[in-house]
Amino acid sequence: MRERQPAQERRRAREFALFVAGAAGRLLHTATLLTGEPASGPAPAAEELLTCALARTYAAWDRLRGDDPYERTRRELAARFAHTAWRHRRPRGGLLDRLSPQERLVLVLRLYEGVPEEQTAAQLGLPAERVHALCLHAIAEMRSHRPRPEPAPARRPAPAQAPAQAQEPGRAQSISPPPLPPDPARKPPPPSESGRPPQGPPTPPASNPTQGSPAPPASGAPQTPAPKSAAP
Repeated sequence: MRERQPAQERRRAREFALFVAGAAGRLLHTATLLTGEPASGPAPAAEELLTCALARTYAAWDRLRGDDPYERTRRELAARFAHTAWRHRRPRGGLLDRLSPQERLVLVLRLYEGVPEEQTAAQLGLPAERVHALCLHAIAEMRSHRPRPEPAPARRPAPAQAPAQAQEPGRAQSISPPPLPPDPARKPPPPSESGRPPQGPPTPPASNPTQGSPAPPASGAPQTPAPKSAAP
């Protein structure tokens, strides 16, 4: 009998350690929502609340008989907070500080933990209509004090830019050189009397290859005078 009892203790300790390793993070966040402490900083009140709830769950571990240990710890957490709510009335600067402890407990169970309305009412010992009214009032209170985001400053439109010319990669863009200025030493030709610019010498007419010009007489040959036309 004495050997069996240490074996049960080791089994219970091993199972409870596995449960705490998987559920302690979410349960601690639930506790910080109830106490109003920041989740990223130290939360001594939430840690104390969770430690008491886990201790009661461990004491009743062998009597769970298939019940969910997470749900059992959550019930212990809510009951412990309801009995010690007067210790968590100190304002901490969050939105949940605007709610009463009862409204905060209903809001956390209904919205964060997803507990049904009838189950929440049975756990807290309240009518379902009262739980519904507390949840609606808590939601409206938080929405009315939620900080609104500041509007973004208006931006001026950027000036339009000319589209850049397409250029082949790896090839420099060719730039044409500027035109040369006129030479001051070079004088323009004087204008003619008629106002037109002077023209060059006339071009002689081209000779017709079909009409041959008279061949010059041979040297030493008598030249025959051309006949004179008779007078009328």
